This record gives sequence, C-alpha cells and structure tokens, in this order.
Amino acid sequence: MINESFKAMLGAKSVIRELSEYATARGKEIGYENVFDFSLGNPSVAVPQEFTDEMVRLLKEEDTMTLHGYTPSLGNPLYKEKIAKSLNERFGMNYGPEHIFPTTGAAGAIAHAVRAVTKPGDKVITFAPFFPEYGPYITGAGLELSIVPADTESFQINFDKFQEMLDEKVMAVLVNTPNNPSGVAYSTATLTRLSEILKDKSKEFGHTIFLLSDEPYREIVFKGADAPYVSKFYDHTLSCYSFSKSLSLPGERIGYVAVNPACEGAEFIVPMCGQISRGTGHNCPPSIIQQAVAKVCGMTADLSVYETNMNIIYDTLVELGFTVVKPGGTFYIMPKALEESSIEFCKKAKNYDLIFVPTDGFGAPGFFRMAYCIDTEKVERAMRRLREFVKAEYNQMR
Repeated sequence: MINESFKAMLGAKSVIRELSEYATARGKEIGYENVFDFSLGNPSVAVPQEFTDEMVRLLKEEDTMTLHGYTPSLGNPLYKEKIAKSLNERFGMNYGPEHIFPTTGAAGAIAHAVRAVTKPGDKVITFAPFFPEYGPYITGAGLELSIVPADTESFQINFDKFQEMLDEKVMAVLVNTPNNPSGVAYSTATLTRLSEILKDKSKEFGHTIFLLSDEPYREIVFKGADAPYVSKFYDHTLSCYSFSKSLSLPGERIGYVAVNPACEGAEFIVPMCGQISRGTGHNCPPSIIQQAVAKVCGMTADLSVYETNMNIIYDTLVELGFTVVKPGGTFYIMPKALEESSIEFCKKAKNYDLIFVPTDGFGAPGFFRMAYCIDTEKVERAMRRLREFVKAEYNQMR
C-alpha cells in the first residue's frame, strides 16, 4: 500500500509555482516581456565570473577522481575550512571546519539541523510571516510546528504571543532573517530580546532551547538596515545557509549548517548530521560544487539591483496608498492588499498581467508578496501597470 500521507500532499499545490506556471503560459500568448511576474524568488543577476572561471579550471585541470569522486561523509575538507574562515572574518566568530556540515541548500540544512536537536513529538516554533515549506520540513521530522502570529505593524517578532506559546515541549525556535516574504530583517533589539527569553526559558524548563537560523538572504541587506548575524546573540544557534541567493546558484543546491562552537553538543552535531544523512539519503552536495564554492564563498554576485528595484516599488506603493513595511533586505516586499481578501486582490491584478502572491499561506492573510528579482526596466514598466490597475479597480490615486 502506498503512503497515504504523501499522497494527500499531492493536492496541496504550491500557489507560487502555480502562478509562475501561469505567467509562463501567459507569456507565450502575449510575450513574457509583457507579463509582470513577481511570483518566484529566482535570482536575476549573473554568478560571479570567479565562480565560472573556477568551474572551468576544475574541469580542465583537476584529477577526475578528485573532482567527481565521493567526498567524505561530512563534506569536502577544503569547503568546510573556507566556510569557517569566511564566517570568522566577517562576523567575529570562531568556527572550525568541524562546525560546518555541507548540505543541499538551506532546505537541506534545516532538515539536518532540526533533526539534530529534537526528537519526534517535540515542538518547534516559528514566526509569521514564514516560508510555507517549513510545514513539511518540520512535520516530516515527526515534529509539531507552532506559528506565532505576525506583528503586522513592523514584522519583527510578536513577543507577547511568543511567550504565551513557549512551553516545555518546545525544543527549537526557527527564525528567518532577512525574511521571506516580508523582506524585514530582525534588528539588534529583536535578537537581543529573543536570546534573553530563550536563555531564561531554557533555565526554567531545564533543557536547552535551540535556535535555528534560516538565512539564505543574509548577504542581501540594504543601506541603513540593522541586520546582525544571528549566532552572535545566542550560543545554542545552528545557522542554515544557502549560496542560492548570494552567488545566484539556486539550481546547484549548495549550502551548509554552521554550529556555533559554544552550542550545547557542538562537538557532536556535525557528526550527527552525517548520521542523519544516512537515514534521509542526503549524502553531501556534489563534489565539484563544493570545490568551486570553496574558492568564492566570501564573494557575492552584484546584488545592488535588488535595492534599486525595492526603492522603485516601495516609493510607488506608498504613492498609491498601500500600507507597507520597507524591506531591510532580500528581494521581496509584502504590502497590504487594497481589499480584505488578498486572494481576490491578486486575482484582479492578474487581469492586468500583474502576478502577485497572496500571503495567506505565509501566515499573513490580507497581504501579498512581490518578488522583485527581475530587470529594473521591467520593474519600471510594471509600476506604470500597477498605477493603471489601482486607479481602475480601486479609484485610489494620489
């Protein structure tokens, strides 16, 4: 008999993927340049030339068995060493290679990290708005996911609700900053208060509450934003990272878990991740990608276009009367819809070939997400179309 749990998931299609597929199909009808597709968070800038050069060099010069053979079960030593060195230099940490576990992107990192610090039946808390895939990541590990309602004024942490929901069954807290879908970065004040609560409650409950930091947008931070490194605030932090956004490598599925050296059980967690891999069939990212990224792990693609796009969109939204919190990073912005139902709002926008994502599934009903990882010229044309849409449908022009 087939697994009924996974069969049931077949009906829960991704709204984002459906909208992206619609935009692609619509583009075949009218030309994709005329479809203003803000659905999918797919990086739009080129990879650094240094990455391409290193891939070419490896393929031309490296021994094929070294290049394409199995890596050690805990990852390529050079990759681990370079990641640790880069984090230490940039964030004042003291990671060693033994604290780094290579993964297939941030999703793989979360899957390993959460299993390393919980057991089936435990609770994990996260904060709305949140990435919907947290659901299968957490429940697939036999855990219960609790969602703290959003503070829709700032999209920082709703601490009153968090403390109400924090009980002895909670073994881990999962944060995402800068945040998908809001674009907001958790501030120094927010992370300081979060760490104080976790320390107090860990002492009260008699067990450590681990902090899992999902941070694939860590390098996309805008001018003036307060977006500190999460692991600096709380010893028992596992950072879950992906190079998908910083190096524009989403299809290569390369990331890591970085275990704070001061974390409880720090000497065991990376070896434990190796054992977790045995049960999940993970078995490390591809060898060649680990070697290539080791060369460029301290670099980024040219990410400046995202801030340019954000400012154009934010200014237009404010001009049109939308309620919106200005992003501190990422390539997302999350305005409040101009009617109660964001789903209906986004349906109406589709009639103008504006493809927005309602954020009900992100735990933020009444809002919608725009992924602005597209060409600036197209953003500018989209804003003209947005003005037409708002004027026609809502008679709301300043």
